[in-house]
Amino acid sequence: MTVEADLAIAWLRATAVSVAGRADELTRLDAAIGDGDHGVNLNRGFTAVVAALDAGSFPDAAAVFVKAGTTLISKVGGASGPLYGSAFRALGKALPPGPGVTPADLVAGLHAALEAVRKLGGAEPGDATMVDAWRPAADAFEAAVAGGSGLPVAAAEAARAAEEGARATIDLQARKGRASYLGERSVGHQDPGATSTALIFKALADVAA
Repeated sequence: MTVEADLAIAWLRATAVSVAGRADELTRLDAAIGDGDHGVNLNRGFTAVVAALDAGSFPDAAAVFVKAGTTLISKVGGASGPLYGSAFRALGKALPPGPGVTPADLVAGLHAALEAVRKLGGAEPGDATMVDAWRPAADAFEAAVAGGSGLPVAAAEAARAAEEGARATIDLQARKGRASYLGERSVGHQDPGATSTALIFKALADVAA
């Protein structure tokens, strides 16, 4: 199973639906430790992504992801727009052009996305950010592909790892972003960015299944 433009679009559409359905939850998580706008901003961003995809024509998955990333950067306020926008742009730029993008190609793309997030936000694993969900997801996807699994299994493993990573942020002290201002009081709260990252990987698993 390869990653073509239609699957990339389906992934982003599924993400938009999931974010819209859980926007209030993301906002509540953010209100406890941040600005309280994560759900609203991300919902606005992925709604704009769907509109941009509806209005365009894309030859391959790489072009889809670059367009999604550019849209998120231009349409979303706060930290989430630049971070997720940079992630999807990096993902798209790391993929080979044309059809036939393989799960192995996507491994490289997911790690490129992670590196873009880390470079922009300065976060490392354990800082209670989206990195704590994205990194285990990318690693789990890579391990599954290396073991011979196809896209559906690799995506399911990535989704599981992202969800576990998001839950693990509850026990971490935030060291980046607005939540870091709370110091030890940030412990006990699940990071909203890690939570939305888990939604993104769950959406991939759903469309790949």
